[in-house]
Amino acid sequence: MPQLTLTVGPAANGGSCVARYDGRVVFVRHALPGERVQVRVTAERGSHWHADVVEVLDPSPDRIDSLCPIAGADGAGCCDLAFAEPDAARRLKADVVANQLTRLGGYEWTGVAESVGSIEATGWRTRVRLDTGHDGRAGFHRYHSPDLVTTLSCAQVPAGMLDGLDEGRWPAGAQLHVALDDDRQRHVVRTGPRAGRKTAPTQVVEGNYEAVQRVGSRTWQVPVTAFWQAHRDAARVYSGLIAEWAQLSPGQTAWDLYGGAGVFAAVLAQEVGESGKVVTVDTSRGSSRAARAALADLGWVDVVTDSVRRALNSQSRRADVAVLDPPRTGAGREVVDLLADAGVPRVVHIGCEAASFARDVSLYRGHGYTVEDVRVFDSFPLTHHVECVAVLGAR
Repeated sequence: MPQLTLTVGPAANGGSCVARYDGRVVFVRHALPGERVQVRVTAERGSHWHADVVEVLDPSPDRIDSLCPIAGADGAGCCDLAFAEPDAARRLKADVVANQLTRLGGYEWTGVAESVGSIEATGWRTRVRLDTGHDGRAGFHRYHSPDLVTTLSCAQVPAGMLDGLDEGRWPAGAQLHVALDDDRQRHVVRTGPRAGRKTAPTQVVEGNYEAVQRVGSRTWQVPVTAFWQAHRDAARVYSGLIAEWAQLSPGQTAWDLYGGAGVFAAVLAQEVGESGKVVTVDTSRGSSRAARAALADLGWVDVVTDSVRRALNSQSRRADVAVLDPPRTGAGREVVDLLADAGVPRVVHIGCEAASFARDVSLYRGHGYTVEDVRVFDSFPLTHHVECVAVLGAR
């Protein structure tokens, strides 16, 4: 692949910046807008190329020494913005979200990517998953590669969270799920590898299969292999925002879709009271078990283990508010259509991928919903990822 000297333009969704060479678009990783860099082309895809920085010739004033010792063009794919000053990285993320909302959502937004809680750019992660190679060593993947970096010093991870896991030898293809819970206890669970259609039994290597997580005065016991917010302060911050934006009153009904362990269901239940109703839906049996246990005292909360689509088709009582926290691919047309057909007047929608979030916003707007507000959170410092939250009302 050729090496080129380019002047880099604005940030694009996905962690690259846009440059041009001989009329061709080049997506450059590990660069900042305005920099002149030497790059190595890593892939040719139709009318555009992908490239990695080999040398920075004219650095941006926002470039710093990498905060992650294992990330970079030839390192792990974990912290792809670790070389950007954190405030500058948040500005870049906000610019990307604004661009996606304009292009894909038909909605003009200006704002900032906000910090989440008091934790700085490093050491914020609650959970991490490591893969193992043919040599049995655990590690982080290189960018879009099956190859692993087996130095376990990613800057997202709190000190001590991965201590000793680089010393063992694990079954090739196994995964290590590691959680550092709210009691500061570490839990390590090994799953896989797969053999035909069978999966090796889950093994608790250290701690317990379930981790203790708290939001406010409520405690959850969540399987280490199940979903919990990656950022230590995210569940608390999002719960507060949802309680504010839902604008619920006692006796009303709320749907908590893609609800995981029911963290948002808890705050919604508090708002609607015993005379109201909350339905929380997730496909994960482990998350649903955690929700039933944590919310057992809230008799007006129904925990449904099913797909959101099937659950919506079975509801007989219309919601006054729907809260959605879908996977990276977004909720999509079918789910948004079902919400609109059900006449849900108010929606709080969370998205952890800017393009998918913007496409979902466009779908709501196509049904006549109006975007009342958008907040963007830097919930994944050192990376290009963000969390976006929109509140939408039916006209």
